[in-house]
This record gives sequence, C-alpha cells and structure tokens, in this order.
Amino acid sequence: MEPYIKEKSLDKLEDTNSFLLKEEMLLDDSYVRTEEKKDNTPMEKSNVEMPFSFLKQDECLKKTEEETLFEKRKGANLMIVALFLLPAVLVLITIGMHSNTLIKEIFLYLLYGVFILLLSMLIIGFLLHSDKKNKRPAKGRLFKVLFTIFMLFYITGCAAFSYILYGPNKEFRDWLIPTAMTTMTHKYFATWFYDTETIDSVLDQNAIIESKEDTDLNLITVGNFDSDATTYANEYEKEVLTKDKGNDIYKVIPIEGSGYKGHLVVVYDPKRVSVATTKYLNVKGQYVTDMAADHQALLAINGGGFIDPNYSSNGGTPQGIVIQNGKIVSNRAYSKAGGLIGLTNDNKLILGKMSAKQALEKGVRDAVSFGPFLIVNGQRSFIKGNGGWGTAPRTAIGQRKDGIILLLVIDGRTLKYPGADMVDLTDIMERYGAYNAANLDGGTSSVMVFPKEKAKQYLTEKELKRNCRSNYCYINDPIDGGGSHETRWVATSIIVR
Repeated sequence: MEPYIKEKSLDKLEDTNSFLLKEEMLLDDSYVRTEEKKDNTPMEKSNVEMPFSFLKQDECLKKTEEETLFEKRKGANLMIVALFLLPAVLVLITIGMHSNTLIKEIFLYLLYGVFILLLSMLIIGFLLHSDKKNKRPAKGRLFKVLFTIFMLFYITGCAAFSYILYGPNKEFRDWLIPTAMTTMTHKYFATWFYDTETIDSVLDQNAIIESKEDTDLNLITVGNFDSDATTYANEYEKEVLTKDKGNDIYKVIPIEGSGYKGHLVVVYDPKRVSVATTKYLNVKGQYVTDMAADHQALLAINGGGFIDPNYSSNGGTPQGIVIQNGKIVSNRAYSKAGGLIGLTNDNKLILGKMSAKQALEKGVRDAVSFGPFLIVNGQRSFIKGNGGWGTAPRTAIGQRKDGIILLLVIDGRTLKYPGADMVDLTDIMERYGAYNAANLDGGTSSVMVFPKEKAKQYLTEKELKRNCRSNYCYINDPIDGGGSHETRWVATSIIVR
C-alpha cells in the first residue's frame, strides 16, 4: 500500500504546483506575453478568479477617472454660462453708467453683483477644466469650434455696440440723440442710453440759429423768369426752368443724395398754392390724399404740425396759427423753432414770428405754423452740427426770387436712405435757388400726393395698391414708427390747384 500512497501524494503536489504556476502567469502580464510569443497557440481561458484586492483597485481607478471627467464637464459648463452672460452684463452695466432710464440705480448694483458672480464662475470653471489628471483625448471638437466662432462674433458685437454708443467718436451719438428727440413717439431711443445732461449737451452742439430778419417781400418778383432761356447759371437752374412738355403748371424733379432720396416739385405760378385743412378740424385729421381729393388738387404735400399730447393724437388739432383763404381757422400760441409760414395776397412766401392779427395786416392769405426757417432773404440759418433735428423723412417749402415755389419731400427710415437733416434740406433748397425756405412737419407725416393717373408714372402696381386712397396716391415711401409703409392723419396740407 505504501507505493500507492506516495504516488498519490506526488500527484497532488504536481497539481498544486500547476495551480500556482497558472496563478503567477495570470498576475504577471509580461510572462503571459512572453509565453504567447513562444507559443502561437492561444492560451486556454482560466477559470481561476482574480484576487479581490486587484478588483477593488481597478474599481477605485475607474471611479477616480469618472470623477475627474465629471469635474472637467462641470468646469466646462461653468465657463460656457459665464462666457455667454458676461458680455451682455457688461453692456448693461455700461448703459446703466450713462443713463438711469433703462437701467435704474438699484438694478445697476445688482448687475455689479452678477458680474462678480459670473467672473468667479469663469475662474472656477477654468481651474476645474484645466485639470491635467485625465489624459483621455478631448471630445466634442465640432461643438468647441462652433462655440468659439459664435463667442467671437457675440463678444465683438457687444464691444462694437458699446463703442458706437459711448466711444470717443461722437458721430453716431450726435445723429441718434437729435433724431430721436425730434420724433413724437421714439424719444426713448435717446433717453434709454443717455442721461439728461448728455442729451442737452448734444442738442446744444447740434442746433440751428435762425435769422432774426423779417422776410423782405420787395426782393421777390413773381413771374420774373424766362422759361425759354438757352443759358443757365448751373445745372439746377436748368432743371427748374426747363418745363416738362405739355405741363406749364409744375415739374417734378427726383432728388437723391448721401443717405436720402425724394422729390422736388417746381410750381411756376405761386397763386395756385394754398393751405387745406382737415374737414374735421379740432376733432380728427385726414390723410393728405383725402384733403387733395376734397379740393380736387393737382398735387399736395403735408403742412404744419399738430398737437400730440402723450403721442396719441389723431392729427385733428393744428399747432400755432392756421390761415385759410384770408381767414383765421386756428390761433394757438407757438413758441417752437420757426413760426408762421405763409403766402401773401401777392403770392409771396413770408416767414416770421408774428401773431395771427399781424399776419392778416401783412396781407397773408394762407399760412401754417412750423419750422425752423432754413433760408431768409437769401441767407442760410446758422447750423451747428446737423441742426439738432437729426435725420428723418422731411418736408419743406421755399420760394425763389422769381416767385417759383419749391415743394420738397424726402424719404427716410431705411438702411440705405435714413433721411435728411437740416443741413441737407438747406443745401437742396439753396441749390435750386430758394431765396426763402422753411422746414414743414416731417417723419411719418411726410407725403407727396398726386392723382392716381399721374402717380402711375412713379409707382409700381404693388405700390399703387398700397399708396392710393380716394383716387389719389402718395408717390414717396412714408414709413411709420412701427416700420410699416404707411402715412398718418394730419391737420393741414399744402395743395396746388
């Protein structure tokens, strides 16, 4: 029995050694790779379980890696939120520092707190995201590229916005403030971004100082022009004096300049020019097309201003003095720029600061009130900057020394043609020989109206459908405060019959 027992013991010892050898091979990866190189036959899968300590260590490594990735993602999210909000907050802070209308003082202090919070988020996010423990290759490369491009445009836009409003170049500021402050419903474009002191300063630096002279009517000689002339002082003189074939009453001249376009009507006989009022005077206004239809006018433009309390007027109550056919139809105090703009019984344009009684004594037959006066007795008003009225659609009236009346309407409120300022109006009137000239009501009110048959020469089929009322159409492109291509009710108009 002894030999059998020894043999059995040797077998057990061999089995034990074999187990230990396999375990060592599993734990020593280099040994396995060496053995695999020596023997191309694949190793048999071992049924031996890995030690518990090794599994625990592997789980810890995985957990640490996941925590690192989580921290990096959290850092990236913090950076994205901070980078997205910081430029906008900085813009609001900048606005709040220059005006307390849009950004109240208490809100400005809250913005300071938000700015500090976002800056802290940016720093913390950067520290978390820049952790070097995780060497795994970065993912979301496309997102990063797109986000970077977006942020470049976004930050550049915010910086440009702040620079334009508050930078050292005051050109935009000098345009925005007068333009907004002379509108009826859009003064907030100035008051949102600038304080009262800045607005007053800009308006003072951009103003028009009118001539204190009275209109010298003796310097106007009605009808003193030669429509058959062959030599002219300049190209503008030729445009005025060369009549359209078959039309001895008026001529339409297209006008275009830097940032504006419109129409100038040359009326050869000033006695044809008069004032029309809404038939619902002091109740509600009318469209100029309707006034033209009521008087069977050859053409018409809008006239003086109207009272607009709380910017909700229906255009029925005119400003200042209105005289129609030698009778006073409205008589209110007027203290703004300009004054009375009228035509006398001798068909001469008169400009002046006078009462209704004084106007009748001077022989005024038709008049409205508005301004400023652009040219008096051949002398331009002194204009500082852009004149303080900004850029907008404009209407103006003038008269040459030979008695010819000039009616001007300029379009605006588009990117290509924002409109004209007082300098532009004065230049145009002076260019075409105006000896006396004044600004009339502008903005949405600015229209030039013709009978539909005549308007067809200037309008497309689509524009004819949009611009026509009462078989009369406005040939310009009025745009209201909401951006619609619409005009509005007004109290008075200048008509040609």
